[in-house]
Amino acid sequence: MYINEYKILLVDDEKTLREMVCGFLHRANFHNVITAADCRQARELFRKETPHLVLLDVMLPDGDGFSLFEDLQKDSQVPVIFLSARDEDEDRLRGLGLGADDYITKPFLPEELILRVKAVLKRVYRAKDVREEDVVVLGACRVDMGSGVVYWHREENSDTKETDTEITLTAKEYAVLQKLAQERGRIVTIDALCEAVWQEENYGYENTLIVHIRRLREKIEEDPSHPKYLLTVRGLGYRLI
Repeated sequence: MYINEYKILLVDDEKTLREMVCGFLHRANFHNVITAADCRQARELFRKETPHLVLLDVMLPDGDGFSLFEDLQKDSQVPVIFLSARDEDEDRLRGLGLGADDYITKPFLPEELILRVKAVLKRVYRAKDVREEDVVVLGACRVDMGSGVVYWHREENSDTKETDTEITLTAKEYAVLQKLAQERGRIVTIDALCEAVWQEENYGYENTLIVHIRRLREKIEEDPSHPKYLLTVRGLGYRLI
């Protein structure tokens, strides 16, 4: 299995933190995340969903994470990473001594959480990463270069409802984005982009390229009129940041 196929159960009583962690995981290509706010809900979801990994808060309103961990381990050897605001050595040692796979202290950096989640999945399941060149991540937008599909993960304002959208790139849009992604962070000249899209017959396609850039922005930018990722470098070309 690839890393993006794994199901993760997040157990934490703080709604803001659940939403934040879900955002981190979604942006890192983990789209199968389920959440619980207390021990009771966690037990129900654990039995129903059989997750591959549990992110477990130590302090919960109807019990503690350590006791919940022991309950879950009776039925399954699922890997568990504790998330705790308490950094006492005693708590850390207790969690690891019970058999947890890792213990992360809040607040933590998004990169730290993702690295530790991936490390546990690789160690336990020999999970495979999606190759970096196959996925281009631009904020809430993720482009699967293997299929040419743009995936958007958005949160609606009403009751923080989450929606996912899929958009397919055209062949020319794909060629433009592929060239920019290969040179990410660097300026790609108009001539180089035209050559990548139209090969030898690239003369006179500058205006057509502008059209494809505009349509590509409509698919990968939150606000295409004020792009954050696909930038114009006047007099030179374009840059993907």
